[in-house]
Amino acid sequence: MTGTGVHDGTKGSGPGGYAAARLHLLTEETRSGPPRRAALANLTDDWLAGLFAAGAAGVRGVSLVAVGGYGRAELSPRSDLDLLLLHDGGDPEAVAALADRLWYPVWDLGLTLDHSVRTSAEARRTAGEDLKVQLGLLDARHIAGDLGLTAALRTAVLADWRNQAPKRLPALQELCAERAERMGELQYLLEPDLKEAHGGLRDATALRAVAASWLADAPRGGLADARRRLLDVRDALHLATGRATDRLALQEQDQVAAELGMLDADVLLRQVYEAARVIAYAGDVTWREVARVLRSRAVRPGLRAVLGGGKAAPERSPLAEGVVEQDGEVVLARAARPERDPVLPLRAAAAAAQAGLPLSPHAVRRMAVTARPLPTPWPAEAREQLVTLLGSGRPTIQVWEALEAEGLVNSLLPDWERVRCRPQRNAVHLWTVDRHLIETAVRASEFTRCVHRPDLLLVAALLHDIGKGRPGDHSVAGEAIARDVAARIGFDRHDVTVIATLVRHHLLLVETATRRDLDDPATVRVVAEAVGDRGTLELLHALTKADALATGPAAWSSWRASLVADLVERVFAVLSGDVPAGPEETAPTAEQDRLAIEAVATGAPVLSLRARTEPPTEPSGDPEPLGVELRIAVPDQEGVLPAVAGVLAVHRLTVRTAELRALDLPAGADGSVLLLDWRVAAEYGSLPQAARLRTDLVRALEGTLDVAGRLAERDAAHPRRRGVVAPPPRVTVAPDASRHATVIEVRAQDAPGLLFRIGRALEDAGVRVRSAHVSTLGANAVDAFYVTCLEGTPLPGEEAGAMARKLEETLRV
Repeated sequence: MTGTGVHDGTKGSGPGGYAAARLHLLTEETRSGPPRRAALANLTDDWLAGLFAAGAAGVRGVSLVAVGGYGRAELSPRSDLDLLLLHDGGDPEAVAALADRLWYPVWDLGLTLDHSVRTSAEARRTAGEDLKVQLGLLDARHIAGDLGLTAALRTAVLADWRNQAPKRLPALQELCAERAERMGELQYLLEPDLKEAHGGLRDATALRAVAASWLADAPRGGLADARRRLLDVRDALHLATGRATDRLALQEQDQVAAELGMLDADVLLRQVYEAARVIAYAGDVTWREVARVLRSRAVRPGLRAVLGGGKAAPERSPLAEGVVEQDGEVVLARAARPERDPVLPLRAAAAAAQAGLPLSPHAVRRMAVTARPLPTPWPAEAREQLVTLLGSGRPTIQVWEALEAEGLVNSLLPDWERVRCRPQRNAVHLWTVDRHLIETAVRASEFTRCVHRPDLLLVAALLHDIGKGRPGDHSVAGEAIARDVAARIGFDRHDVTVIATLVRHHLLLVETATRRDLDDPATVRVVAEAVGDRGTLELLHALTKADALATGPAAWSSWRASLVADLVERVFAVLSGDVPAGPEETAPTAEQDRLAIEAVATGAPVLSLRARTEPPTEPSGDPEPLGVELRIAVPDQEGVLPAVAGVLAVHRLTVRTAELRALDLPAGADGSVLLLDWRVAAEYGSLPQAARLRTDLVRALEGTLDVAGRLAERDAAHPRRRGVVAPPPRVTVAPDASRHATVIEVRAQDAPGLLFRIGRALEDAGVRVRSAHVSTLGANAVDAFYVTCLEGTPLPGEEAGAMARKLEETLRV
């Protein structure tokens, strides 16, 4: 309505007429959301304009301005009215009288009023001193009076903001960070503050301010819709409670959900979380862009002086095939073709997480639009890149969020949609289901040195609660889902069974340890039968700890840890009836015999390179490319392991798996030979020629190729980014693993030259490596070395322990 009368309390622009019209608008069922907020703002504008007209007769150089949320015409039922009475300073007494005619009717209606009376110069000065005032003035909107006065203020305030942005935006970011620390993250809170929490309406307003600075802009996709959803929930909250509150308390969530026509409070919270996630991600991306722009502005004058005014091309450092680092972000290489490379999204994500860098939103968007879906089952590289991503520790979170923002996670794992943003109504849980799964993987990465199959641990951590949101026991539902997902990812039948077992029984240890009598043999027997073998028990123990630590402080304690450890020890004893005697020896193939005989005959290494595939998971499928097989036969001598590993590192070849063993020659052949059967991949580009590898290997064995010097030279020229603080290496002696040798187990972060360093350390220790079993699982190297004294016997216990400690110290440097 358009008010024309004075505030007589009955009609027109009077308080009574406005109050009746306002009540009718708020109870009108046919209008809600943005239309109702805009209508409420228009109604309030008309009423205040009427009050202004009645009180401003004869007064010149005055205007009434809405600022803040009211300035944006976003009035919720119990919103404050943020008003500025702007004047030119010509008649202070008349302005003061006008202010009384405006403010008192507002107070009489019980509305909350945030008001000020200032000249344009005073408003600008106050804005310069108070960031919150400046943010409010950025949304200034004219209501009544001198339009030119309001327009001049808006122009001046925006000019001030843009001129001062390099100084004020860091202050705004600090304000947002402080508020996030104090109020928490909206997308995970059971009783969130819709306005103040991180990812809430305050952050959305801050993003508008950044855009107004012209310095940077937020990602637009879904941002307006997310903001609208939070405003709709706040409207419903105000109507349900009758209070000006932004806190969505538990006892009010069902009523708010009903007000919005939603099924229940869980649906409500999930929508709130989804909106908050969009805003929070947009904020993260925007503040990174602000920092980048400010850095470039600070550096550019110096560059111009050096380059004579030219613009330096951004430096691009390779991280993986098709992936480079540029200006603090991970972007796609110029030659990358997502439409031809379905593994690229996972490779880029793993590289970003390993480097501790954010994924460029433009790169993620491009991959989401153009990348082909992965085949089923996944290629081996895709599986390895997923494991690397999950094992990268804390940086995994921001990379995963970037993938989720563009829908790539749902493309890779369709079952993820059911747990995405799903609330957990349990005070023990800090996170939504999906974030809890990622947190568990992050925690599990801390235990990758303690298990024999870190890849299975990390994937089970990602999937252990995937059954939540399905009817019935989530562990039972999750087992079936995990079995299907693990098979699609490309694990073999045995590994699929282990992952499914871990998901099915991920609560077994902690529930049994805290709820059952561990002195009862039946208790231990039930757990042993459920777990099945010692390897699975080891993984389940690590998963139990990771799950509890990722849940929250109340879920894990030294008491619970000791009970679970006691149970694991008892179950391990039950499962230890059969102790493996060592690696199973297999007869050499015809090709291995041929290579061995040629190596002995020539007294030099012989090698072959060939592509290798693994059988398809499904009978109708094609063989899966697994990498390039490097097979080497070398006359038995000292230094073979470090020589081969060093040459591969010099040629930038990544070792995925490696086997080394002494080979018995056919009857009639003299001498002994070492056979190395390795799977390798080029770190960048294509593989070197086999002849070149052989030449360098001969030189390394002769001592004329300084492998250590070459690697040190390369590292000095191109130091590797240490983005992830990996768990320290762990070297142990496996008791009773072999009657014929001492087994040294090494678990460490995979890195160029790692196997070379291990081999050289073992050689320096004066032991003979009789066989080696090396595997790279994601970013983790899991190696076992069967070593003996020079006489061919196992090392004495104390000597073996001392050597393991020395090797661990060497790898820590």
